[in-house]
Amino acid sequence: MNVLVTGGAGFIGSHVVDALVQRGDTVAVVDNLSSGKKEYVNAQAEFFKVDIVDKAFLVDVFNRFRPDVVFHLAAQKSVRDSVTDPVNDLRINIEGTVNLLECAKSAGVQKMIYSSTGGAVYGDVSVLPTPEDTPCAPVSTYGTSKLAGEYYARCYAALGGPLPVILRYANVYGPRQDPYGEAGVVAIFVKKMLENEQPVINGDGNNTRDFVYVSDVVSANLCAMDSEKEGMYNVGTEIETSVNDIFREVKKATRSDVQEEYGPEKPGEQRRSAVLVACARKELGWEPQVALDEGIRKTVEWFQKNTISEKPSL
Repeated sequence: MNVLVTGGAGFIGSHVVDALVQRGDTVAVVDNLSSGKKEYVNAQAEFFKVDIVDKAFLVDVFNRFRPDVVFHLAAQKSVRDSVTDPVNDLRINIEGTVNLLECAKSAGVQKMIYSSTGGAVYGDVSVLPTPEDTPCAPVSTYGTSKLAGEYYARCYAALGGPLPVILRYANVYGPRQDPYGEAGVVAIFVKKMLENEQPVINGDGNNTRDFVYVSDVVSANLCAMDSEKEGMYNVGTEIETSVNDIFREVKKATRSDVQEEYGPEKPGEQRRSAVLVACARKELGWEPQVALDEGIRKTVEWFQKNTISEKPSL
């Protein structure tokens, strides 16, 4: 198949591209390199340096490549940035998604796999791990914009657009994750400890998240592509892990001797999060394979062998 991946130079997207190329699909990547890195783009994939907000350029990509399937991973992904600049968050995550859906509908794309967020769209809920039918009450503008993208994807399907499969990710971690942002606490802690610097734990460190390794997320995307099912599916481990526990696991894996240091809690952060994956297990035939200690060990090994620059490769 011809497969288009937006955000294919980024952390998760580049791994998805690698897996698609490996299985023999013809792949094109759309990425503006604002946070992605050109060196992460598989050499066998066609690359378009295009911003999804620039519809005219996006139309040209669809006309030239004619994709059968689209994986939509390009996004403004920072919870804190969405709080300080909600208009930019809206522009990328809603306007950009609508642009993509317009192009996909016009080009006759068969299916779109939309990457959403399993923590931020639910907000603070009492049911953990959280199933997909839980009413959504996001506490950040990021969660709100990603949820809006889900509705647009479903709306466009009803109007003749591509079949939507919505994947609500838990907290993804692994090789190639940006250690300079705020979205990847594992990457941040790993880099700091490997360089003998002091990581700072925001708040009391008892906030919990569901940490899922990137290869498991990739396999969920491929299962979604191959399945005839549509709908929304959580992608996680069903396990709550606190930031304090992550600190201790990374400390053990890096053999660091740093001690916990705490800073102020950040706005827009929810207290607890974990997602139920029963639907993905039953309908997509997917379930997570990588345990937390193994995933952190693999992440540490990758960071020991690779250098990540703070600035993207424009």
